[in-house]
Amino acid sequence: MTVLSERRPLALDGALAAVVAVMLSATVLVTPKAGGLDLAAVLVGSLAVVAWRRAPLVALLVSTVCMLVYSVHAQPGPPAMFPVLVAIFGSVRAGHRLAPALAAAAFLGAGLTVNLANAGGQDLKDVVQQTVLLVGWFLTAGVTATVARHRQAYVEQAEQRAVEAERTREEVARRRAGEERLRIARELHDSLTHSISIIKVQAGVAVHLARKRGEEVPGALLAIQEASGDAMRELRATLEVLRDSDAQEGEGDETRASGLDRLDDLVERARSTGLPATVTISGVRRELPPDVDRAAYRIVQEALTNVSRHSGGAAASVRIDYGGEELVVQVDDDGQARRDAPPVPGVGLLGMRERVTALGGRLLTEPRPEGGFTVRAELPLGEPA
Repeated sequence: MTVLSERRPLALDGALAAVVAVMLSATVLVTPKAGGLDLAAVLVGSLAVVAWRRAPLVALLVSTVCMLVYSVHAQPGPPAMFPVLVAIFGSVRAGHRLAPALAAAAFLGAGLTVNLANAGGQDLKDVVQQTVLLVGWFLTAGVTATVARHRQAYVEQAEQRAVEAERTREEVARRRAGEERLRIARELHDSLTHSISIIKVQAGVAVHLARKRGEEVPGALLAIQEASGDAMRELRATLEVLRDSDAQEGEGDETRASGLDRLDDLVERARSTGLPATVTISGVRRELPPDVDRAAYRIVQEALTNVSRHSGGAAASVRIDYGGEELVVQVDDDGQARRDAPPVPGVGLLGMRERVTALGGRLLTEPRPEGGFTVRAELPLGEPA
């Protein structure tokens, strides 16, 4: 697009130069005093018009000199000023003042001198009127160029103001987003941290007392103690992400707190609650992109939680398949879910689908033909991390 935008003005300037060259060449052919020198001057002066945008002073100098030669020698009249007008327009538009004024004065002065010297029996009034007419054309070119320059400056200022306004809106949006993150972090801290801390402390006290009395610690109590510890760790990581102005810096903490490297702990905690669970891993295990790693962990976590809550007595099987281009996470249970009476999706399944969709993957959640429920997520890996 940039190359095309640069070539278009050049093509227009070339076409303008060609038209001026043809017109002035025609005047050379019909002017009695014109010769080969005049034709060469006309062609060079017309070709200089091509540079009126990129090198306006060069175009002004060349066209003025060439047209002076043609005008003084052949005396063609007003047509000789066409290339000079274009060059003056370009120079004034570029911000030059003195050079266009000197060029116009030189061209008009030379033309007036020649006309007065060769007036003979011609009425001086006609000579003066012709010169005044030329002055008017030069003034028109200068005024038009000044207006065009001011308009271009106004357009550039308007574009700059629009860019600045957009940048300001983005800064305001980022600031408001940061304030909202801080507000959410405060609410989470005030509403959850205290309660989870109490649960963890109470569970720890109960475990300590049971061991002190020589009693067997119930598995459910150990699961509560471990789950509350994990919840506190992940909540702290989440609060750090929310409080950090650069969310990317906090992603590493959340990834370490909740990735597939903690899958064994997650499944073991589910087993401690009485849920029979097995894990099968296939393919070449490797480091995953942080978003995929975190999403896979959350999917397994949510699926096992749903099995524990809604499929009493059911067993769950977790399968992780490391493929070349995607990671497949599948959790099946043998509960009582049936295809003729599918469960209503809750917030957990909706959040799971949002995670998978955000990564460009596919999610299948439905009852199995033989009974029970299946959750299958296919997460694209892209290039290995």
